[in-house]
Amino acid sequence: MGTNDKTSTNKMTAEDYPHAFRRLAAELEEKISYTFINKEIYYEALTHSSYAHEYSPKTGKNVECNERLEFLGDSVLALAVAKYIYSRPEEYPEGDMTRIRAACVCEDALFEYATALDYGKYLLLGRGEEMSAGRQRKSILSDAFEALIAALYLDGGEAVAEKFILDSAKNRLTGFIKKGSFCDYKSLLQQIVQNSPGEKLQYTIIGETGPDHDKVFETAVLLNSNVIGTGKGKSKRESEQMAAKAALTLFGEE
Repeated sequence: MGTNDKTSTNKMTAEDYPHAFRRLAAELEEKISYTFINKEIYYEALTHSSYAHEYSPKTGKNVECNERLEFLGDSVLALAVAKYIYSRPEEYPEGDMTRIRAACVCEDALFEYATALDYGKYLLLGRGEEMSAGRQRKSILSDAFEALIAALYLDGGEAVAEKFILDSAKNRLTGFIKKGSFCDYKSLLQQIVQNSPGEKLQYTIIGETGPDHDKVFETAVLLNSNVIGTGKGKSKRESEQMAAKAALTLFGEE
């Protein structure tokens, strides 16, 4: 019990956070139309590990970062999007549902949602990340957005988190549903690769044929510098999608 008491005493409280940060956090609450009851869990969601590592020794307090919340938020996000897709009257087959979900929960999607909120403005970063444009970094923003989802879930419950997720993702979801076909192979491939930390995808144009008004582009997709698929299309974007589709076939996903 003594150890737990000590940990509790040394833990960062809401009042310990910088005043300027708390003011910005209140601004974000207005933006998302939700006021947190538990400010500590909310502030934790906005705290990057670089800040926690830098300021814990300086303050003598246990500054929690958002990594554990990110883990939970990832699952809450996936479930909310999956429930929405499953409940649609179109009754999509499993393959289409998987592609829609992948397109709405991948890092690119999370970065898009976070950017729409100007989310980087509200994060607590260490000096190194602050100096190296951490507030605009895709990985930091997407991870912190998942942490915010978890904080909403823990503070307000499933309905609050789900509303926030669907409000954030509605443009992407609506876009796919209007198309009537779901072939965002890049997002699906990205989601698969993200399951293996340290893996890196890259798309490279390896050829162009035809006149300017009727060009055909050929793209290779590389995983850690190894070509795992190639594809052709009338635009660079289409050729990238076809390359990703070829890679998915290699992985047994298509």
